[in-house]
Amino acid sequence: MKQGRVIRVAGPLIVASDCLGAKMYDMAKIGGIGLIGEIIELQEDKAYIQVYEDTTGIGPDEPVFLTGNPLSVELGPGLLSSIYDGIQRPLDVIKIREGNFITRGIEVPSLDREKKWEFKPLCRKGQTVKTGDFLGEVQETPLIAHKIMTPMGLEGRVADVKSGAFTVEEPVAVIETGLGPVEVRMRQTWSIRRQRMVKERRMPDEPLMTGQRVLDTLFPLAKGGTACIPGPFGSGKTVVQHQLAKWSDAQIIIYVACGERGNEVADLLLSFPELKDPRTGRPLLERTVIIANTSNMPVAAREASIYTGMTIAEYFRDMGYSVALMADSSSRWAEALREISGRMEEMPGEEGYPAYLASRIAEFYERAGKAVCLGTEERLGVLSVIGAVSPPGGDLSDPVVQATLKVVKVFWALDDRLANMRHFPAINWLQSYSLYSDTIKGFLNSSVAEDFTSLRQEAMQLLEEESELQEIARLVGLESLSLKERLILESARSVREDFLHQNAFHPQDTYTSLRKQYLMLRCILEFHALGLKSLEAGRSLEDILALKVRERISTMKYLPEEEAGILDVYIGVEEAFNLLVPSQK
Repeated sequence: MKQGRVIRVAGPLIVASDCLGAKMYDMAKIGGIGLIGEIIELQEDKAYIQVYEDTTGIGPDEPVFLTGNPLSVELGPGLLSSIYDGIQRPLDVIKIREGNFITRGIEVPSLDREKKWEFKPLCRKGQTVKTGDFLGEVQETPLIAHKIMTPMGLEGRVADVKSGAFTVEEPVAVIETGLGPVEVRMRQTWSIRRQRMVKERRMPDEPLMTGQRVLDTLFPLAKGGTACIPGPFGSGKTVVQHQLAKWSDAQIIIYVACGERGNEVADLLLSFPELKDPRTGRPLLERTVIIANTSNMPVAAREASIYTGMTIAEYFRDMGYSVALMADSSSRWAEALREISGRMEEMPGEEGYPAYLASRIAEFYERAGKAVCLGTEERLGVLSVIGAVSPPGGDLSDPVVQATLKVVKVFWALDDRLANMRHFPAINWLQSYSLYSDTIKGFLNSSVAEDFTSLRQEAMQLLEEESELQEIARLVGLESLSLKERLILESARSVREDFLHQNAFHPQDTYTSLRKQYLMLRCILEFHALGLKSLEAGRSLEDILALKVRERISTMKYLPEEEAGILDVYIGVEEAFNLLVPSQK
């Protein structure tokens, strides 16, 4: 390895001289203990190195070793169920070897070199393969079959393919290329800064089902889409992210905790092994990869953590899986960018963030999407990205929020006022939006119910009318409203409290299928429609609001997923109004 020397230390930033021939984003090792760093700027023979570990004790003239290789992640069997730090060091392995804290300069392989995996070939000897074709598979967990793909840039004829138990370092196939035979192993490496290639990108047209009613019904996210969750401290960003990770119907979950508090990440690590996949009954951890770079870890590693998670997510997407990546929170990542930029003495942009903040955020979110993966046979893979943003004081004009909103298509605005009222998820239905509603409308209407979209629009109209009527009532009093307007207020309250409000810790209420969401909303809106007809027939508002079926509507969320229970409530609504107004149909 080529050697330079340290000439300046500024926190996690080290400037080294005698680095001619170094390349941007190459890895470097600093000092005798070998701290890991990455070159982020070059000036003549000087290299500015972002160090991902504590630089205490490093001084001038310490050696700097240039590896010539970019910061990369290891891809292969063993990723699932793993917990890594921001640069893919396995925290569970480090804990066994070193204890609760990461020793500086420690080198631990990201993938277990000793464990043998049962490799099952999916190609035959003599077959011509291209980049992305499946050579074989490993049943990594009971939930996920890990596909071993032809490495990027490699194509030729399969000269040999094996079957049996192998480590990630042992060759499982030999491909004859124009330059000679190439051995293929189950372990590959990929630079975290480099986007993995695909054949073609397509428009997302299928919803990512999360089981959260306010999201799935009012502001849906498409598989392969991007979403942003901004909100002030205590408004529930992390709980929403946890709910999405636990209940979304993505096949693979990548959870990146970049800069979050250690107790929140600990809660995630403790709860995931106990959670069961709602579709298979297996532990959720068997289809999850966790990147934990908490607020007490080196700040520079935050900047790399979301790229580490994104590269692992793209790898599983290339196998044809549906992948969801949760980044919590991108504000902490942006703060790491700001700190490094300041130490490099760059010209600051708005609120001290670097001028390239918006382009970095765009580069990250644009790696999401629905894509036709590389390979001879056409297969689709989707990568959905949900990023939490923590603006100071919940200020949505914060540069990180504004730069994120320019590239994402779903905006879930968390409101501390709702959180203080104990309304969770505290997503403000008047500020939030989804630009995927039209693209997934056909799927919802055909798979759930023909009138699903129209019910959603009716519910949104009720909530908007409620906001206007509340303003009037505050000015001139509730008595000034007509009976119809007062019924609108009551129906909108039912939508808010009986439908949008959801308890993440209740075994029945924590997750709601799309079909149950539709039936619940239909019951509420049917009550409203029949209530309007009863008013027209001369019945009093007090009689309508006194109907006992309203209590059944308020407890629908706690009913099991089976349709029968909610259909009974729906029938009960019709029967109640038939008794109230016998001629009503």
